[in-house]
Amino acid sequence: MKYKAIIFDMDGTIIHTEHIWRKATHQVIANHGIELTEKMHKELELVMAGVGLTRGCQILIDLFKLEMKVEDLAKEKNSIALALLAHEIKFMEGFLEFYMQAKKLNLKMALATNADNDALKLVKDTLHLDKLFGEHLYNVSHVNGKYKPNPDMYIHAAKQLGLRPEECIAIEDSAHGVQAAVDAGLFCIGFNSSGVPEHVCKAHHVVHRYDQIDLKKILAID
Repeated sequence: MKYKAIIFDMDGTIIHTEHIWRKATHQVIANHGIELTEKMHKELELVMAGVGLTRGCQILIDLFKLEMKVEDLAKEKNSIALALLAHEIKFMEGFLEFYMQAKKLNLKMALATNADNDALKLVKDTLHLDKLFGEHLYNVSHVNGKYKPNPDMYIHAAKQLGLRPEECIAIEDSAHGVQAAVDAGLFCIGFNSSGVPEHVCKAHHVVHRYDQIDLKKILAID
């Protein structure tokens, strides 16, 4: 087989969290007395998708001229998001079935996410991700804080799996994640969970649901 592993993004790809981070963004904006129009909400959503906590908070500081340190805003937003995650977290529809299909095909699997350590730990403990991915749970702390769209996280994950990036498939839902996977040399499946085609338009293959991924065809298995 040309491909020997699948490396999953986390938020919006294997778990429903995009709405949670959206709520956290809106709440933190409201906390600082900023009112957004519907148009501004949509534009902000496009800019913030998949950028990671620290980068996203820097965008908010620059955009709204907030006089505060990025680490303080990140702490505030993360606290809101973690509280929401604890009550609302669940797997994407079809993910577990797809995971079992990949497992039967003897594909190695890993997770590579822009989430920070606290968010990853909460998701791991709540949904028992270690039972699915073992030790192959990677985030920005493994690559010196180099968030996607930097390709470092995918290169690192592939290496830890004992493979070259071109032997791996990435599943991503954001423009930054797709860019990271493509630049790293992986075959990227764009998972359009947000319903915004622009987020995944640079992926090699685009789907809207897990049951639309024909793994045997991609792997060229009869």
